[in-house]
Amino acid sequence: ATVSAPEPRLLTVKPFDRGSIGAIEKAIQAGNLGVNPANDGMMIRIQIPELTEDSRKDLGKQASVIAEEGKIAVRKVRQEANDALKKEQKDGDITEDGFHGDKDEVQKLTDRFCEEIDKIVSAKQAEIMEL
Repeated sequence: ATVSAPEPRLLTVKPFDRGSIGAIEKAIQAGNLGVNPANDGMMIRIQIPELTEDSRKDLGKQASVIAEEGKIAVRKVRQEANDALKKEQKDGDITEDGFHGDKDEVQKLTDRFCEEIDKIVSAKQAEIMEL
């Protein structure tokens, strides 16, 4: 199907096969997106409702959840890097000083990316709450 946005608050879905229009409409309704598709036999029109303050707050919370998942992923990479450093130290590939220097560098990178995630989500939450 071809999806287009002819107006800021309108999406249109024009399937290549007209026989699948009913299935597409049911899938959109089953998605619990808070929209009601209108089927005219040729295409589906989806009006996007204006965001209320409650829906804006919910979107802000969702952004926070996604940001936390991102920070967890960064911390997981930090743990993997630290494990690799411990293995290298145990195998004698790096010195004690090299181990601690590399471990500090990994922590600095982790902190930098977690701060960047926080900045991005704060800016996005402010954007969402604008009227």
